[in-house]
Amino acid sequence: MTEMKLQKVADDSACFVCGSKNPIGLQAEFTTDESECRSSARVHLPSEFQGWQDVIHGGVLAALLDEACIYACRAKADQCVTAELQVRYRKPVPVGALVEVTGRLEDSRRKIWQASAQLKIDDSLYAEAQAKVFILD
Repeated sequence: MTEMKLQKVADDSACFVCGSKNPIGLQAEFTTDESECRSSARVHLPSEFQGWQDVIHGGVLAALLDEACIYACRAKADQCVTAELQVRYRKPVPVGALVEVTGRLEDSRRKIWQASAQLKIDDSLYAEAQAKVFILD
């Protein structure tokens, strides 16, 4: 098996989740609390992101949870990418929902950090994730 060499990554504002220049993306605006190593965003999920009828696609929810984990890690590191993501779906998210997604850095002692995220509607948990995040810095 060949070893993958990770390179630096560049932000060109085209990210599907947070890119302001991606007209078909979610355009989520994450805020980061550097002292608490937390992130958060509120995102409206219209019918363009539907999976089954009247339900948001699980892949879109996973992408939001992933991004919340990355932004939480970015409180301490500029360059990071997801190495592994484990998602648990608790309830279907209805089309048109305004969701709040939050992330938290859990452990930053090694080169691969641990982060978690939650997706809620009106303080009710709909999905959550655990991530391993590879630090490129």
